[in-house]
Amino acid sequence: MKFLIDECLSPELAMDARSRGFFESVHVTWLGLGSKADWAIVQRAIEDGYVLVTNNTTDFKRLVGREAIHPGLVCLNVAHEVMGLAVQKRLFSLALDHLAQDDPIDEVLEITMTRDRSVRVNRSTLSAL
Repeated sequence: MKFLIDECLSPELAMDARSRGFFESVHVTWLGLGSKADWAIVQRAIEDGYVLVTNNTTDFKRLVGREAIHPGLVCLNVAHEVMGLAVQKRLFSLALDHLAQDDPIDEVLEITMTRDRSVRVNRSTLSAL
């Protein structure tokens, strides 16, 4: 499994994935995809077999949902006022824990932190969305 981290999230998440054994994980900017349209990022993720990681849940669920098959989508949903590097790293670590043994093909894993900092995890298929 390998991850493509969207530009709305820190490149450090790709490094965290690599340190946990997902050695081919990258950040969109490393691939020259910074400021590219969301659909172009989805296409690259599908073509190269990346699980896409974003906090732009609404747009990416819609785009990935149009595909016949995809490697997976991880959505880190965080209230804007609590989003920071430490929170991103914590939520992504939870995502890696949930995905460590099971590829999320055609699935969406949502890790949500609310304003009170409670965390919910939801894993579903796109057909269930």
